[in-house]
Amino acid sequence: MDAATRRLVRKRAGQRCEYCRLRQEHEPFFRFHIDHIVPRQHGGGDGPQNLACHHESKHNGPNLSGIDPRTRRTVRLFHPRRQRWARHFRFDGPVMVGRTACGRATVAVLALNHPDRIELRRQLIAAGEFDEG
Repeated sequence: MDAATRRLVRKRAGQRCEYCRLRQEHEPFFRFHIDHIVPRQHGGGDGPQNLACHHESKHNGPNLSGIDPRTRRTVRLFHPRRQRWARHFRFDGPVMVGRTACGRATVAVLALNHPDRIELRRQLIAAGEFDEG
């Protein structure tokens, strides 16, 4: 992927993770990943419509779906180009909450409530620097 595509995706995302909503400025020691929403092995392309700015992609891997912790059903993961963030997620303080089966599965699969992320959001909230965007 070329540098211009990376810049376009980061700009479109407002320099924040399109999943957990952290801003790039809150993680100054590493650059957010530009990752495929639909992995190449599942037919996803390299065009900007299939790319998202992501805080950490090691949990996503080739997953297109996950298990909703509430219903135990397999559901598709959140797609930031096709779905509205606010329909599927909200915050309860520093904890990210899935509003829908898709949201709950995405929170679980992407480990969006990893203790390190919760602590970072807690610190940002205390400093008045965190917003959902």
